[in-house]
Amino acid sequence: MMMTEISREYAEALYAIACEENAPKEYLEALELVSAVFRENPEYMEFLLFPGIHLSERVKALEEAFSNAVPQYVTMFMQLLCEKGRIKLFDSCCAEYRKLVDASENVSAARVTSAVKLTEAETEGIRRKLEKTMKKTIILECVVDPAIMGGIVIETESRIIDGSLRRSLHEVKEVIGR
Repeated sequence: MMMTEISREYAEALYAIACEENAPKEYLEALELVSAVFRENPEYMEFLLFPGIHLSERVKALEEAFSNAVPQYVTMFMQLLCEKGRIKLFDSCCAEYRKLVDASENVSAARVTSAVKLTEAETEGIRRKLEKTMKKTIILECVVDPAIMGGIVIETESRIIDGSLRRSLHEVKEVIGR
């Protein structure tokens, strides 16, 4: 089973519990809080992965660190990941959980790559067009990559629209090469 599939299964299980508790967004906020703690303190993840420390101590450390900061089931979720040797999948599980929350709220993420920084008007125009096309609220991430030379590349959950100059030049090259 691929790691993404495993992460998705864990995320779906936690999401089902969160829905029973009427708290999917609260759980998402808790997961993001823990994820930020792990990013800011990479040694904590190393501790959780270290086989030289007994598993019961690592699981107990999660309880002590997070039981007052996040919902009980989120703490139990992290403990389960630790017990099963899958705590390294925590960020992937968080990403999958976010997708579930976004889907339930009809929200989708899109990434727009351009050769130069887009203006706010251009960004807003792209967002509106995507929202109209996809019939969803769009969270837009804009990235600058001079390697595309010009134009834009839009990546959504279901497709990639490559309107870059680099791609156009590549297509011209292929036509000339025939």
